[in-house]
Amino acid sequence: MQSPIGFDPDYHQEAPERSALEALSGDTLLEFGTSWCGHCQRAAPCVEQALTAASLRHVKVEDGKGRRLGRSFGVKLWPTLILLRDGVEVGRIVRPTSTEDVMALLETP
Repeated sequence: MQSPIGFDPDYHQEAPERSALEALSGDTLLEFGTSWCGHCQRAAPCVEQALTAASLRHVKVEDGKGRRLGRSFGVKLWPTLILLRDGVEVGRIVRPTSTEDVMALLETP
């Protein structure tokens, strides 16, 4: 489901329950997308590089039609990265194009 700390290379088909994410303590980067999405493939190195300097949980969830978790967060475009702090959304970025974009999200107060 998730890597404990750092970059997770795979989108997971089995999504955690929203209640499980809301129960997490600390910071979690929640990423929605698919492995075949060109935008997701272009963003992956940016996310990976940004996470090398951060120590937080990274959860990659495969999104698509009929996937409830993405809909519950209002995801419409991939990749969408959502920063959760103690289970509450504190920031999001859609289709990041640089490591700096992702770093700015991770530095959300």
